[in-house]
Amino acid sequence: MEPAGSGPGGYAAARLRLLQEGARSGPPRRSGLAALTDEWLAALLNGAIDADRPRGVSLVAVGGYGRGELSPRSDLDLLLLHDGTADAAAVAALADRIWYPVWDLGLALDHSVRTPAEARSTAGEDLKVQLGLLDARHVAGDAGLTAGLRTAVLADWRNQAPRRLPELHELTRERAHRQGELQFLLEPDLKEARGGLRDLTALRAVAASWLADAPREGLEEARRRLLDTRDALHLATGRATDRLALQEQDQVAADLGLLDGDALLRQVYEAARTVSYAGDVTWREVGRVLRSRAARPRFRGLLGGRGARSGSRTPGEYGERTPLAEGVVEQDGEVVLARTARPERDPVLPLRAAAAAAQAGLPLSRHAVRRLAAAVRPLPEPWPAEAREQLVTLLGAGVSTVAVWEALEAEGLITRLLPDWERVRCRPQRNPVHRWTVDRHLVETAVRASGMTRRVGRPDLLLMAALLHDFGKGWPGDHSVAGEVIARDVAGRLGFDRADAAVLATLVRHHLLLVETATRRDLDDPETVRSVADAVGSGSTLELLHALTEADALATGPAAWSGWRGSLVTDLVQRVAAVLAGEPVEDLTGPEEPTAEQERLALESWRTGGPVLALHTRTEPQPPGEERTAPDAERPRTGTDDRGPEPVGVELLIAVPDRPGVLPAVAGVLAMHRLTVRAADLRAVDLPDGVAGHGTAGAAPGTTDAGDRTGGVLLLTWRVAAEYGSLPQAARLRSDLLRALDGSLDIPGRLAEREAAHPRRRGVPAPPPRVTVAPEGSRRATVIEVRARDVPGLLHRIGRALDGAGVRVRSAHVSTLGANAVDAFYVTDAAGSPLDGTQAGKVARTVEEALR
Repeated sequence: MEPAGSGPGGYAAARLRLLQEGARSGPPRRSGLAALTDEWLAALLNGAIDADRPRGVSLVAVGGYGRGELSPRSDLDLLLLHDGTADAAAVAALADRIWYPVWDLGLALDHSVRTPAEARSTAGEDLKVQLGLLDARHVAGDAGLTAGLRTAVLADWRNQAPRRLPELHELTRERAHRQGELQFLLEPDLKEARGGLRDLTALRAVAASWLADAPREGLEEARRRLLDTRDALHLATGRATDRLALQEQDQVAADLGLLDGDALLRQVYEAARTVSYAGDVTWREVGRVLRSRAARPRFRGLLGGRGARSGSRTPGEYGERTPLAEGVVEQDGEVVLARTARPERDPVLPLRAAAAAAQAGLPLSRHAVRRLAAAVRPLPEPWPAEAREQLVTLLGAGVSTVAVWEALEAEGLITRLLPDWERVRCRPQRNPVHRWTVDRHLVETAVRASGMTRRVGRPDLLLMAALLHDFGKGWPGDHSVAGEVIARDVAGRLGFDRADAAVLATLVRHHLLLVETATRRDLDDPETVRSVADAVGSGSTLELLHALTEADALATGPAAWSGWRGSLVTDLVQRVAAVLAGEPVEDLTGPEEPTAEQERLALESWRTGGPVLALHTRTEPQPPGEERTAPDAERPRTGTDDRGPEPVGVELLIAVPDRPGVLPAVAGVLAMHRLTVRAADLRAVDLPDGVAGHGTAGAAPGTTDAGDRTGGVLLLTWRVAAEYGSLPQAARLRSDLLRALDGSLDIPGRLAEREAAHPRRRGVPAPPPRVTVAPEGSRRATVIEVRARDVPGLLHRIGRALDGAGVRVRSAHVSTLGANAVDAFYVTDAAGSPLDGTQAGKVARTVEEALR
């Protein structure tokens, strides 16, 4: 009689019942599923052996199945091991009697049939096969055959470890470069990304080599969290997937009893961080051991072979200690505590050790960090001056700050030093412009700011503002407003005086002010410059805010900063600095004089009565200090490249007589030609006196005589790039623009046809568009702000809505951040006056409805 569940039908039913039992989730379900599968496969093997009579065979689970980590949709990794005495046809028939029932149930199967010698030979050639065999587990058949293979494979692995471990390390680094870091990805691969399940397997292999061992604290819990998440993901999707897609996160979170997708990502990030740190420590130890082994024979050779008998040691075995700071020394390439250090009596020692390690560019020993975490006393409040100075030194060390900060974080020291850190630790950022979690972004901002400390008079305040500027993201509401309060409180606890605390609070409150104003407001409007000057208050604070703005943007991601944005911010800073120095704002914000080319285009457009175009190829250099080391976790949709200068784009200048419908016409033509708009600016150009008398030579057919026309010329400056393919010719753009302006080109119809023919892939639903009226944005116009997903034809739809509302667009400022468009339109009524509150609200609602 067959055991319960041993037949295909019985196994399938028992498997389904097990997966539906919520009480047996997590490790109990995985082990239960493995045991149930063992029972079924054992019955298949034993039944086949009884029928076909081959002996000297065993069925071995390898890889994840060998570890008993069976998720609902996991592959079955199986090895049919035989001693080579049976006929090859009989072994093949035996394999078929096992494999086909597995396939018949729709289960994924990774299978092989080998003798022990063949298995060892294949493992010697293929590292992935060897890693799978390290987890080999007997399922059924000849247990002695399985045990012999396990013993031999482990012995081979330990003998070959000096050669295979560097190969394994290189594989993990290549995988990390391809897949990114799990702890920072919005849609992470739980298995392949750095800090995922593959890395846990690699750490097990290192431990099996007996050369080094991974830190055990928290590692098993991290494994359980990642496996539990994968189990829930398999059940939610019904597929064997390891990628935690955005649209699945809330469902997976609910299945795991978590509040939402953010709570899920935070747990996953914490687990990945534990695994990544364990990997860093382990591979560093492997390198140290291998270097020591390589140095020992050479040193003994220098002694003529007498080293072992005389008790001599290799240079690496002496462990010379080089002092770095009080209580801190370097030993074997790591920073450790001096023998005389007394952490229980020296509360500043953790910061001193961390600062010394970062300044020296050396890792902080895990044993030192653990000792500090276990023994050190809390710092008094306010902090003593030395503690504050050591923190600033740590933040100002540059890229080496990151690894040292992670070492302190791994033992909970950062939260003990800065309790507010807990709210931002491992906090995800849903905006794809951000490549880091909130906490890592803060450290990266400090790293960027460290390269700008020569630009400011108070580098300590710059570095502290970099660390604190997003602390408000752990609280509800506007993070800048919440962060201002937190920054003032933290500054007081750290021992900054009231004046410095006020500066830090101002920097945090307004850390987005410069870039938002520069890219979304008219810098020629006196109110724009005056409002920034009022908010900043002093030239020294403006200097700090300028550096913080750039550091923040560079640490955000490639879509957040460019040469164009930098030039706008610098222009704004220069204007504001002049106002703060006492110069009158009116003298600084008058209309910008057109360039010679712009004036030429405007004159030609006025004479011909039609559009005139000029295209210039541009390449934006990589901003100073920009480092391209992190994997491309999220590729922005603007077409910028994270690995060098921005790709070649085009600056498109268009001059056209001022008339209704210009903005939607131009934007629609660009969308038709699949040109991605990175930035746009629209403004009226005043024509010089006496232009009307220049005649009408070259007027376009059907246009009005120049002497009969009144009004100015609109100058539109666009930064565009081809979505794909080559850029269109200027003549084609002008031809289509003429047709769009005279109404013979149906742009909405053409765009709708293209969308119907090639619909875009539907991903996670985007937040709805939001259109608002900026309060006190300008005294000369009403500022309408539009925030929406950047899709083809967006500007065309906005322009049509504004035209339909009967308003005149005085200037437009368009910017794109990743997949999001953030645009500002300065509008007036037909008489050129700002809209009243009722009119403005109506226009905003009209545009918002058009975008929905």
